[in-house]
Amino acid sequence: MMEILLPVFGFLIGTVASMTGIGGGVFIVPLLTLLYDVYTHQAVGTSLTTIIFTSLASAANYSRQKRIYYKTGLVLATTTAPGAILGAYLTSITPARILGLIFGFFLIFIALRMTIDFGFSRSKHSDKKKGTNNTPVSSESALLGSRTKILSGATLSFFGGLASGLLGIGGGILLVPIMTLVMAIPIHFAVATSTFTMIFTSTSGVSQHYLANNINFEYALLLAIGTVFGAQLGTYTSKRLSSKNLRIIFGIVLIVVGTQMILKYI
Repeated sequence: MMEILLPVFGFLIGTVASMTGIGGGVFIVPLLTLLYDVYTHQAVGTSLTTIIFTSLASAANYSRQKRIYYKTGLVLATTTAPGAILGAYLTSITPARILGLIFGFFLIFIALRMTIDFGFSRSKHSDKKKGTNNTPVSSESALLGSRTKILSGATLSFFGGLASGLLGIGGGILLVPIMTLVMAIPIHFAVATSTFTMIFTSTSGVSQHYLANNINFEYALLLAIGTVFGAQLGTYTSKRLSSKNLRIIFGIVLIVVGTQMILKYI
């Protein structure tokens, strides 16, 4: 009977995911494990499957807004995709309890990272002291002209893919900070490019999870019905919402969810 609520949950998750450039797995995995009592490994695989649809819907809208750095997204995908495959493989050999605890602590870490807000605000402050090292790039061509930014971003993005396959997240929760802080991509373009990159990242991870029989396709489809519509709303309102307030609210929710995950598996 609870299955009928999955599209509703999916809509809410898709809205937030598309606004922030994350895949939504930070909500989907705890939702399935805590409310639907789904085995953690299967929750991770199901989450990644749902994220494919969320990313496609979000990227389509951001494409119309001309906010995606396509070449940059493809470069990052060359490292996130193999990272996701490795992460998905590690899921199959990691005990459910350990995986649940890793996910719980990971959520709390990301929540603190967002609520303390030492990333974006501090980078702006440091720009004034250090000059133009972290000054946002003016265009994708300017970014591609910086070998250091591209190589650094691609190297670090491998770990975003690894986290994606291992934890069932889209990888955007790491990709967006990498793109904004390391590659100096403006936040709105980073969010849009992240959703594009996640199409390849999630697909790579899902292929491995499928082989391990870690996907509940019924749940994935029901969630995807909601996330696709939620993505429309999220991409439309992304420019109109205060990123600072959104990060604070988002961080609080992650702390609550992460704590529940830890208490379940401790």
